[in-house]
Amino acid sequence: MTTRVATLAELKSLEGTELGTSSWIEVAQPRIDTFADATDDHQWIHVDPERAKAHSPFGGPIAHGYLTLSLIIPMWEEVLVVDDVTTKINYGLNKVRFTNPVPAGGRVRLSATLKSYEELPNGGAQLTVDAKIELEGSERPAVVVEALYRMFV
Repeated sequence: MTTRVATLAELKSLEGTELGTSSWIEVAQPRIDTFADATDDHQWIHVDPERAKAHSPFGGPIAHGYLTLSLIIPMWEEVLVVDDVTTKINYGLNKVRFTNPVPAGGRVRLSATLKSYEELPNGGAQLTVDAKIELEGSERPAVVVEALYRMFV
């Protein structure tokens, strides 16, 4: 489900409303390995499937928490479309919790609610979004985050 509005100003009326849910993204081992290379985080619980199966409390390799969090970017693009916006900025995060590990091969999706809308100078707005990165087959989300986005027309 995607929310689509013609103008940025229309979002004000959607405060407190669920914006939508993205499609599922698979977090396969090659993606985890690529992320490990990009961040120099080669901890065995992420990149050594044999050792992770034998010794990890998770029963196999898991995605880096920050990898899972970074997937909010493509998933956010599926949740909200604002036709007159020309510039979008990830402004920051107020709170992040990694509440459930994502196993290699697991699938995640984003569900998001517009917590608040604040007008900015120069035709912009700051959105505060309560978001959950859900893990397929689990009642507990993988990540819970309050994200800040700035959009400009």
